[in-house]
Amino acid sequence: MAMAGLSLKATAAVTTRSLQTGDKRPFRSTAQKCRVSQLACVSASHEDLRAASVRHLAFQRSSSCTVVQITCAQDLAEQMREMRAAEKRWEQQVKEGKVKQLSAKEAGYAMQLNGYTFLDVRPSNERSKALVKDSVHVPMYEVDKSVDPGTLLRKFSNFTMGGWWNGLPVMKYNERFMPDVVAKIPKTAIIIVGCQKGLRSLSACERLYKAGYRNLFWLNGGLDAAQEGDLEREGPQPFNFGGIGGVSEFIG
Repeated sequence: MAMAGLSLKATAAVTTRSLQTGDKRPFRSTAQKCRVSQLACVSASHEDLRAASVRHLAFQRSSSCTVVQITCAQDLAEQMREMRAAEKRWEQQVKEGKVKQLSAKEAGYAMQLNGYTFLDVRPSNERSKALVKDSVHVPMYEVDKSVDPGTLLRKFSNFTMGGWWNGLPVMKYNERFMPDVVAKIPKTAIIIVGCQKGLRSLSACERLYKAGYRNLFWLNGGLDAAQEGDLEREGPQPFNFGGIGGVSEFIG
């Protein structure tokens, strides 16, 4: 086998030199012609196999990307449907008078009076930038630090849908939310519930009402709508910077 392999290599070298130099001399024997023919077939087979492997790898990569894109799109569509249904339900509680709404300026006036409690339901990363003085903090959602496949897929989807720009991380519901609220705030308290943009706080009002809280006020538009001086602020940045992150935080 070693001799055959050596002979095949030698024949290939001779053939290559002949082709490169334009040598027109005939092959010495029929056996040599056969070996050259075999070599040509083997070379062609290797080239075909290599090309097929490249095409297969490209197809696999393309298929994987397509599956991820379809999964992300399906998840996003389902989330949008659930969110629209939830928003209608949350808005209905305001229409029915279960929850009253306040602007940031009105909330600021109310906080100057005795008996009002401002409940901040934002995650810690938003509150660390700016907070309402004397507010009670119980986050309804916190940053999801899990590394399971489902969470990683949501993080990938979040990044491709704009997370790289706004820096908003994937969140998960705080299972301790209601127990912590009950432990910190009595059910007889007058509560102004606020978040960054107004949606999470409206959702929190629904949970608070179901738990027996009846004196509920919702900060319409969230802290994003607050002008400087509307609410007494603590922290290094204006209220409307609380929900900004990623590249947009540095560019503006």
